[in-house]
Amino acid sequence: MDPSGGCPHAANARLLARGAVAPVVLPGDVEAMAVIGHDALKEFLSHPDVAKGATHFTALQEGLIPDGWPLKTFATVQGMTTADGDDHRRLRSLVSKAFTTRRVEALRGRVEEVTAELLDALEVAGDDGKKAVDLREHFALPLPMGVICELLGVDAEYQDQLHHLSNQIVATDIAPEDAMAANRDIVAVLSAVAASRTEKPGEDLTSALIAAREEDGDRLSGHELIGTLLLMIIAGHETTLNLITNAVRALCRHRDQLELVLYGKASWSDVVEETLRWDSPVSFFPFRYPIRDLTVDGTVIPRGTPVLAGYSAAGRDKAAHGEDADVFDLTRYTGSATRHLSLGHGAHFCLGSSLARMEATIALERLFTRFPNLDVAVTEAELPRHASFVGNSVQQLPVTLR
Repeated sequence: MDPSGGCPHAANARLLARGAVAPVVLPGDVEAMAVIGHDALKEFLSHPDVAKGATHFTALQEGLIPDGWPLKTFATVQGMTTADGDDHRRLRSLVSKAFTTRRVEALRGRVEEVTAELLDALEVAGDDGKKAVDLREHFALPLPMGVICELLGVDAEYQDQLHHLSNQIVATDIAPEDAMAANRDIVAVLSAVAASRTEKPGEDLTSALIAAREEDGDRLSGHELIGTLLLMIIAGHETTLNLITNAVRALCRHRDQLELVLYGKASWSDVVEETLRWDSPVSFFPFRYPIRDLTVDGTVIPRGTPVLAGYSAAGRDKAAHGEDADVFDLTRYTGSATRHLSLGHGAHFCLGSSLARMEATIALERLFTRFPNLDVAVTEAELPRHASFVGNSVQQLPVTLR
C-alpha cells in the first residue's frame, strides 16, 4: 500500500483483475490482506469468524507493532469499531439513540440553516463569483463538522484543531513521533470536552454518554468514552466531507449527469448513492481479523491477519456492477435497490449513515440550485490528494461559482 495515498482506482483495477482478495504490505512492512471484490467483501464483513478486537491481531499481540505505527490507533482505540459481541452491542446501543430516524429528521432544519449560512459565506469568499474559492474549506468541511460537534456538545473553539488532528490520525505517511503526538493531543482535547460536559451537562450526546457511565459504572469506561468521541468526530465529519467533495468533482466532470438532476430526471439522492459507489469517501478501512484460517473467494486469509476493507475497489468491481462500473451514471439504480458497501455491512454498518446521506443531499441540492454553473477551477491532476490510503478525496477543491 502506498503510504502517500493518491487516487486508488487504477491500482484497484489492477488488483481486481487478479482476484477479490489481495495480499498487501502495510507501512513498516506489516503483512496484511485486502478484500476488494464486492461479493467477497460483503461476505467477509458479516462473517461470524471475523473479529474487530485487537486481541486477534497476531503481530500486535506478539509485540511486532511499534508505538507510532501510523495505523495503530485503528487497532487499539477503545470503542465500537474495535469491539465484538456483547461489548459492541453495549457501546452501539448507547450511541444509537442519537441516530434514530426521528432524531436525524429533527436535525434537518438545522442542517438546512447551516447550509444556507455557509452558501452566503461561500459567495462572499468567492467575491460574488469573481474568483476561485476552496469549496472544501468554506463549505464541505464546516457543514458536517459543525453538525457533529453540535450533536456531541463540542464547543466551536475546538473544531479546527479536531479537524487537523483527525487528518493526522487517518494519515498513513505520518512519522512515528507525529502520530504519537497527534494521538496525545486529540485525547487531551476530547478529555477537555468530556470534563466540560461533566461540569455543565447539556442535551448533547456526550452528556448522555457521561450520564450513562455515572448511572452504571460498567456501562462506559473512561477510555471507551474518549474512544467513542474520537470515532464520532472522525467518522462524523471526514467521511461526509469527502462525500460532498467527491460528488461535486463528479458532477463538474460529468455535466450531462448534473443536467439530469437539474431537470428532474435523477434525484440528489441518486447523486449521493452513485458517488458512494463510484468514488467512496473511504478507500481502505482498517481492520478486521479472522479468528481462524478463513477462505474467502478461494483465497486463504490466515488467522490473526489484519485485513483492510477495500470499499473504493468494491464500488468499481465489474463482477458486481457491470462492465460500465467505471462510469458515473446516476440512472444506475433506477427502480432497483442500491448495491454498494461504502457505508459498511453487517453488525458494524455505519451508525451515522442516515445523517451523512441527509447532510450530503441537502448540501448538494442547495449548492447547485444556487450556483448551477459552479465548476472546478483546475484540472483533476492539479488537485492535491489525501496523504492516506484510508480516506479517499482531495485536500482542496478550488471552484468558480459562476
